[in-house]
Amino acid sequence: MGRFAVIGLGNFGFHAAKALYEDGNEVVAIDIDKSRVQGVDPHSTEAIVLDATDTKDLKSLGLETMDAVIVSTGTKISTSILICLHLQEIGVKKILAKALDDDHGKILERVGATEIIHPERDMALRVSRHLSRPNVIDFIPLSDEYDLVQVGPPSEFVGKSLRELNLRATHNVHVIAIKELIPENFILVPPASFVIKDSDILIMLGKDRDIKKIKALK
Repeated sequence: MGRFAVIGLGNFGFHAAKALYEDGNEVVAIDIDKSRVQGVDPHSTEAIVLDATDTKDLKSLGLETMDAVIVSTGTKISTSILICLHLQEIGVKKILAKALDDDHGKILERVGATEIIHPERDMALRVSRHLSRPNVIDFIPLSDEYDLVQVGPPSEFVGKSLRELNLRATHNVHVIAIKELIPENFILVPPASFVIKDSDILIMLGKDRDIKKIKALK
């Protein structure tokens, strides 16, 4: 079980706190708005009405012992900047801050944020990737070049072993795991002798262009 704090309980902050709490974590939810705090109270370990820009009040919460703190305040840029600065001074090791744009994100990094969140941009990317890559069941961005994806096998893969396919040599991708649906099973680092079935899901690591070539085989 982890220990987290969420500062700012708008739409993003509320759902972040709720999801963390439902996963069995200890969650301290903080906002200056009493109604928002009351709304998240059933979905957090502790919900606190507090002005997080007040460094004295912020220090009293012991946030430096948390595994991470999420800063998700509103459209007033100075608020999130000041909160991140205070959190850094307090000694919080992991600060995830929601940014309104790239410039805002750069400033947040300068004052202590260890990870910048762009909710709309990140979701737009995820949705667009799902639309443009219909054979990709799930998508995790690794870098500009590499993808880690779950994909149903092209018909020409079915009935062949990983050794026969030799995907590393022929397509420059690595099958790092396989989900068997019938019966349900998960195989991490499958053996070369594994024979692919049409009901299997391949978890592949490779460059975007190579993943697209496999998509074209379907």
